[in-house]
Amino acid sequence: MDTRQNRPGHSRATWATRLRHPWTLGAFGAFALLGMVAASAVPPVSAPPAGSIETVLEQLGRPEVLPLSLDDDEQTFLREERIQRSDTIGSLFSRLGVSDPAALAFIQQDPAARNAARQLRPGKSITARTTGNGELLELHFPLGGADSALIVEKNETGFAAIEKAIEFSPSLQIKSGEISNSLFGATDEAGIPDSVAVQLAEIFSGDIDFYRDLRKGDRFSVVYESLTHNGQDVRGGKVLAAEFVNDGAVYQAFWFASGERGGYYTAEGKSLRKAFLRSPLEFSRVTSGFSNSRRHPVLNITRAHKGIDYGAPTGTRIRAVADATVEFAGRQGGYGNLVILRHRGNYSTAYGHMNGFAAGIRKGARVSQGDTIGYVGQTGIATGPNLHYEFRVAGKQVNPATVALPTAIPLDKAQLAQFHTTTNPLRAQLDLAKQVRLASAE
Repeated sequence: MDTRQNRPGHSRATWATRLRHPWTLGAFGAFALLGMVAASAVPPVSAPPAGSIETVLEQLGRPEVLPLSLDDDEQTFLREERIQRSDTIGSLFSRLGVSDPAALAFIQQDPAARNAARQLRPGKSITARTTGNGELLELHFPLGGADSALIVEKNETGFAAIEKAIEFSPSLQIKSGEISNSLFGATDEAGIPDSVAVQLAEIFSGDIDFYRDLRKGDRFSVVYESLTHNGQDVRGGKVLAAEFVNDGAVYQAFWFASGERGGYYTAEGKSLRKAFLRSPLEFSRVTSGFSNSRRHPVLNITRAHKGIDYGAPTGTRIRAVADATVEFAGRQGGYGNLVILRHRGNYSTAYGHMNGFAAGIRKGARVSQGDTIGYVGQTGIATGPNLHYEFRVAGKQVNPATVALPTAIPLDKAQLAQFHTTTNPLRAQLDLAKQVRLASAE
C-alpha cells in the first residue's frame, strides 16, 4: 500500500530531429553580420604617414539566407509526466502534448491498452513520443506488479500494443529521517519505500518493538539498494546498512554475506539475528500485558494472564519468532485456534485466537524464524481480533517482554576480518547520511 502523498508531476521536451522555428537560422546570420567589425591599419606612432588619408565606406549587401522548410510532422518530442490522483487518460494526453483522437480510441478499445489505462496509480511515470502536431508515435506505460511496460506504437496500419520487459539499473540510496508519529510516517516523509521501512523493522526487531518502544525524536539513517528505470526509482532493494537511535540508545546494522547465507551484524561483528524475535507480529499494539493478576474481560474473574495480547486486524500475518518444529496445531479451549512451536533447548511458544493456520502448518512441520504460521482472529474466548502470545521455558510461561533471549552464533576470526573490510565503505556512507540529516536540521 502506498501511503505517500501524491507529488506533482513534471514534463520534459527534447528536440529529436530539427529546430522548431525556421527563422532562427536567418536571425542568427543577421546578428552575426551586424556584429562584424571592419579592420583598419594602425600606423606606427614614430612615423606619421605623408599625404592625405581618405576614408572609404562601402555598403555590403546582406547575404541571402534561405529559410529552412520544416514540416511539423518531422519534429519529434519526448515528454514524461507523473500520474496525479485525479488523472484520466485524457488529462494525461493533454499534459503530454498528445492530440490524437485515433490513439485515444485505440487505447479505449484495445484490451491490453485498456487494461493498462485502468492502472492510473499516482506517482507512476508515463512517457510519450509525439510529432509537432501532437500525433502519438510511442507511449510507455509501466504495468503494476510486474517488471514490464506496455508500449503503444504507431505503425503503417495504425497502432499496436506490446508488453516489454523493463531494464532496471541498480543504484545506491542514502536517506535519513526522524520519528514524529510512526515509522511509516517518517519513512514516507524521507522518501523511503515501504519495502525498506519493513526491512528496518525486521532488522531491529530483536531490540526494538516498533509499536511500544518508538519515541518522538528517534532518528534513523539507511543505505539501501534501489532499482531505477529511465533515471527514476522504481522500487527499493536490500538494506545494506542502517542506524536507529531509539530513546537515546544507538543500534547499527550492516549486511554481510559469507558463503551462501548472509545476515545483519553490529559494527563489532555480532549477529543481529536473535534466536528469538521480540514480537510475533511486525506491527501491532499490546492490548493486555503479562500479569499474575488480571480481571478477565469475558469471564469477569480475576486470574493470571500468562502471555501478551496483541490487537491487530483479522487476517494479520503471525510469524514464528524462531526456528522450530510444530508441536500442536488445532483447537484448544479458550485459546481457540492454537499453534505451539517447539524450539531448540527447553523453549517453546504458543499463539492463540487464530483466525486460521498458514498452509503446511501441522504437527511435525518445520518452520524458520519469520515464517507465517497463521493469521490473527477472534476464536476461543476473546473480545475482539487479537493474538494471545506465550513464551515458555521448560513448559512454564514467562514474560516475553523481559525474558533474556539467546543470541545467534557469532562470526569466526576469518569471517570477522572479511566483515570489517566489506563494511568499512558502508560505515562511511552511514556517516554521510547522518551529516546530511544534521545539515538539513540546522
